[in-house]
Amino acid sequence: MLWQVDPTDAAPLYEQIASSVRRAVAEGELTDGERLPPAKHLAASLEVNLHTVLKAYQVLRDEGCLELRRGRGAVIIAKKPDAPDIGELISELVRSARAMGIPDMQLMALLVERMGNGHEN
Repeated sequence: MLWQVDPTDAAPLYEQIASSVRRAVAEGELTDGERLPPAKHLAASLEVNLHTVLKAYQVLRDEGCLELRRGRGAVIIAKKPDAPDIGELISELVRSARAMGIPDMQLMALLVERMGNGHEN
């Protein structure tokens, strides 16, 4: 798994780390029983504070995605989630855009622009 954080991103570093783990679990890259790197090693490789990694691990523990075991470290306990219903996600996007006053054609243009630029999020 490739670990990366972007210090210029508005999301806190611990949340970026947690999101990377969530994404890896969802994509099947990390599976039940796999161990994550020791927090100390991950902090050093990402050049972040140890407490940043520990907070990410605690957030994931609280979500039920991993278990912190003394002597074994952080272990994935989550299963790969079911794929979201893309139709429902689209409907939610349309509802949200309309609630913000964004016309349908503008939303479509934004989607086309985003897809054309290769953005994934």
